[in-house]
Amino acid sequence: MLVVVGVGSLTIFRTLTAFEDVQPVPRHNLPQLSFEIPAVTSRFSEAIRIPTFSYDDRSRFDADAFLSFHRHLEQAYPLVHRFSQKTVVNDYSLVFHLPGANERLKPVLFMGHMDVVPIEEVSRAQWSESPMGGAVAGGAIWGRGTLDDKMGVMALMEAMEMLLTSGARPQRAIYFAFGHDEEVGGFEGAKRIAEYFESEHLEFAFVLDEGGAVTEGILSAVDRPVAIIGIAEKGYVNIRLTVNAAGGHSSQPPAQSAVGILSRAIVRVEDQPFPAELTFLDQTFGAIGSYAGFSQRFGMANRWLLAPLIERKLLSSPASAAMLRTTTAATMVSGSPKSNILLTRATGVVNFRILPGETAQSVRARVQKIVADERVEVTAEMAIDPSAVSPTDSWGYHLLATTIRGFDDDILVAPYLVPGGTDARYFYSLSPNVYRFVMIRFNAGTMKRMHGIDEQIAVADYLNAIRFYYAVIGQAMQSELQLAPIE
Repeated sequence: MLVVVGVGSLTIFRTLTAFEDVQPVPRHNLPQLSFEIPAVTSRFSEAIRIPTFSYDDRSRFDADAFLSFHRHLEQAYPLVHRFSQKTVVNDYSLVFHLPGANERLKPVLFMGHMDVVPIEEVSRAQWSESPMGGAVAGGAIWGRGTLDDKMGVMALMEAMEMLLTSGARPQRAIYFAFGHDEEVGGFEGAKRIAEYFESEHLEFAFVLDEGGAVTEGILSAVDRPVAIIGIAEKGYVNIRLTVNAAGGHSSQPPAQSAVGILSRAIVRVEDQPFPAELTFLDQTFGAIGSYAGFSQRFGMANRWLLAPLIERKLLSSPASAAMLRTTTAATMVSGSPKSNILLTRATGVVNFRILPGETAQSVRARVQKIVADERVEVTAEMAIDPSAVSPTDSWGYHLLATTIRGFDDDILVAPYLVPGGTDARYFYSLSPNVYRFVMIRFNAGTMKRMHGIDEQIAVADYLNAIRFYYAVIGQAMQSELQLAPIE
């Protein structure tokens, strides 16, 4: 009985005290900006109308569309082009360099990408507005790229044009980098930009790309909006399983066909998922835990006792499970051209999104061990290892967090792991401080529209994105690394 009372008392004590030393993020007062909204939205709409699609089939690449986008930026933002040094990387990606007066200060890099995912022809009729029309209707700007990620490119350019119009001249150099193939891996865009920066021997104080946002109703532990700043991202690898066999007529089948052998291998891989790892959940929850409800705090504060129950609960949802483990998804299998033909070669692809701590090679080795069948060849394709993990105690993270809080005292700020891929992964050789965030609000509906039907951004959100970049760039331009908040 005493043991039960002791354990109960300890769990309650830990629940009440575990997060009490987490200090709220202070806030910067934001500069007041005045917008000519029709002109701002018109420039954005024109950018949406330019079909800068990225296709898996690179033979469909439309060079003229990207060159047209370059011309639009030049016409829309004359001061950025006047005061910056523009470099075209690999024909279609862009770098803007606004020199700083104090060359001893490390520059800061802001990123976005010009390309967008294609629109499924069968879905065009389901859009409420033309997917490439850039319509301004119902308080929103509509079309492919309004969320991912022409919004980021255009908001950065708007912010810089406004800063230069105001007479701002930097002490610290500012760089913009806009890739042209992020949606298909960034190999010809961001990767080449990073190589260009390395050849110039550049080091950045911090790097900011897309990948986080102000979430509403997504983190159920708290009832307040949470701005999640990506401090790392998962890797990616396709594991191809190949079975070669004699083939023949289905009237005289062997005991196991190539399809049967392949199927058993895929089932074994699916039945043995990677173990859960709560490191990133701990970091995210640690930043907001003092604002969570009692039951959520009780669980996280007493992981020593409840870890199996917590993991089971989180792993029951695909969304939360993706944050805890290297995910396993069987996505492709080959098929015979006719029902009475035994395949001579059966192939399947299993896609893995890799948690930091693993590599593409360790994933391949694990799959090889699980399959444990000499008849199944295991190879890795399209391998990208997970990124390094950036710190949350740096000037860059502090600057982002305090600026976010300047928009709304109700917003909480937390680090998180980005489950998808961004161009930022190529820039860790240039700075240990690589972050992912855009100042827009995301809810469950917004998530469905990204890459989907009726992609749109509220005009108010777009203006806030510009305000955010204006504030962050304006502060980053200064000569000193000011960590004290402006109250």
